[in-house]
Amino acid sequence: MRPPPDVFAAVMATGIVSISAADHGYRWISLALAVIAACALPVLVVACALSWRRSPPDFRDPDVLLRMFTYVAACAVLGARLAEYRIALWILAALALQFWLTLTPVVIRRMWRIRWIGLRDCSHGAWELASVATSGVAILAADLHWLFGALVFWALALVVYAVMTALILWRAFHERLDPGGFEPDGWILMGGLAIATLAGDRIHRVWPADAVVAITVVTWVLATLWIPVLVYFAIRRLNLPGAWGFRGVWWAMVFPLGMYSAATFAMSRETGVAAFVTTSLVFFWVAFAAWLIVTVSGLLYLRSHHRVSGIDR
Repeated sequence: MRPPPDVFAAVMATGIVSISAADHGYRWISLALAVIAACALPVLVVACALSWRRSPPDFRDPDVLLRMFTYVAACAVLGARLAEYRIALWILAALALQFWLTLTPVVIRRMWRIRWIGLRDCSHGAWELASVATSGVAILAADLHWLFGALVFWALALVVYAVMTALILWRAFHERLDPGGFEPDGWILMGGLAIATLAGDRIHRVWPADAVVAITVVTWVLATLWIPVLVYFAIRRLNLPGAWGFRGVWWAMVFPLGMYSAATFAMSRETGVAAFVTTSLVFFWVAFAAWLIVTVSGLLYLRSHHRVSGIDR
């Protein structure tokens, strides 16, 4: 079976948990995860190139295109983790920016052809990947001290997040908040704001403006408010058929958990509040435990089914 368009979500999740481990001084855990992510990225690129050449996904489908933003986000997260190695940072930033510039106009063109009702009916949490990827590019731009680019991409990420969230919530209320309206990829609703918080922290290092701090605090607060809502719907989904079976969609929950840990640690630097460090540490262990569970479950699944799985609905 061909790799799904969002197969790079595994790299995203592994990379951000590595960053969170480094934040809390777990050097060997961070290093091991960074090596796994760095090795997995080119392997998945080659696997996708070979497989999609024989049997390409439907690139006319906006959902397929939006889930391909996982490649941009994977490059961005790995670049942020390897920022101390300037060559790696430049290469990954170039790859992320090139693919973002190529993919974004195609996505806009495809979505423009669908009426708002149509967009509402097929929207789901993974559509926030467009915002996640854009914030990722902002982080790389800030790490490269390209302030203008960082601010532009950060602003775009927040606008994209607002649009996608409006569509997802419109669908949720239209379906009367049925538990089926929030797949595990709904956690990206929180992750999109968490990575915007991390982008704000990186931008603040380059441009220490009060406005940047204010926006960063707002995005973190909103990300925090999403957590009880998402936990509620996650509990409701536990009784649904097949809820406990492995699906690659679970990577979409690991990434936001790790990103919230990294964002909260960044908040501790911005505000000096020690409680943020403790909260970040708790979420790191939750994210790391989730990463271990999903990784082991995924390997067992691959062994029994002999195929690759991603964030498939």
